[in-house]
Amino acid sequence: MQNNWKITPYLFLLPALVLLFVFFFIPFFETIIYSFQDYSNDIYNPVFGTFINYKTLVSSAVFKKSLFNTFYFLMLTTPFLVIFPLFLAILINQKIRGKTLYKLIIYLPVVVSIVVVAIAFKWLYAPNGLLNYFIEMFDLRAVNWLSSPRVAMISVALVTIFKGVGYYMMIYLAALMSVPKELYEAAEIDGANEFQKHLTVTVPHLMPTIALVSTISAISALKVFVEIYVMTRGGPLDSTKTIVYYIYERAFENLDIGLASAACVVLLLITLVFSLINIFCFERKKYGL
Repeated sequence: MQNNWKITPYLFLLPALVLLFVFFFIPFFETIIYSFQDYSNDIYNPVFGTFINYKTLVSSAVFKKSLFNTFYFLMLTTPFLVIFPLFLAILINQKIRGKTLYKLIIYLPVVVSIVVVAIAFKWLYAPNGLLNYFIEMFDLRAVNWLSSPRVAMISVALVTIFKGVGYYMMIYLAALMSVPKELYEAAEIDGANEFQKHLTVTVPHLMPTIALVSTISAISALKVFVEIYVMTRGGPLDSTKTIVYYIYERAFENLDIGLASAACVVLLLITLVFSLINIFCFERKKYGL
């Protein structure tokens, strides 16, 4: 009877382990194998080409541009998605009327499909769209939101920010509920103003949550694809082509599975580095480092 109780937890874990093995570990190891195969001549009979795909990536100007664009997109979105939702969460956590309505309005974009949001913004960004209409009302020059290499990535980043603010705000709101009110009262007795109370009480208490939001938003920025695909297709002049879109192009448009797999491995390593940076910066004590 006692042995049966020892086996029971593993039986409950078995379905999840099977799904994890089929949909994660098998594709993971197959991608690594594919990254060492050359599909450029024949996609049905690939040649084991050692590091030829990685050498191609290193010498590829398009891949380097995609890498730069990915980090540029990350720098545009991640700081805003870490700081601004925290600011909103602190405001909504106060005793104000219509708190539920404000939460609903801010969270609504999260529920809407990213494809729908991207299409809606594409209409807004059109040369004769609503944004340029209001700009021209003030006798200003219309902006080429999606056709200018200098503005296109910023325009796409605004879509990601619009979609993600409500999601991260809810994460912060859940964490704020665990902050003891006594700490705020003690800070108030010591003469701290509202800004000082949040700086000395809220931020230190929410540091694990800030680390979580930083990691999630950074990884999401690294693998951005839908917004790029719907709005710009990597243009103009490759100014919005990111690593994931580069992988899509190589794999599904050029059928170069080996090169696409090598780019996937590079993306995996970059994501791993960001995760390690998060651990060393925010969670060193948790892991005893």
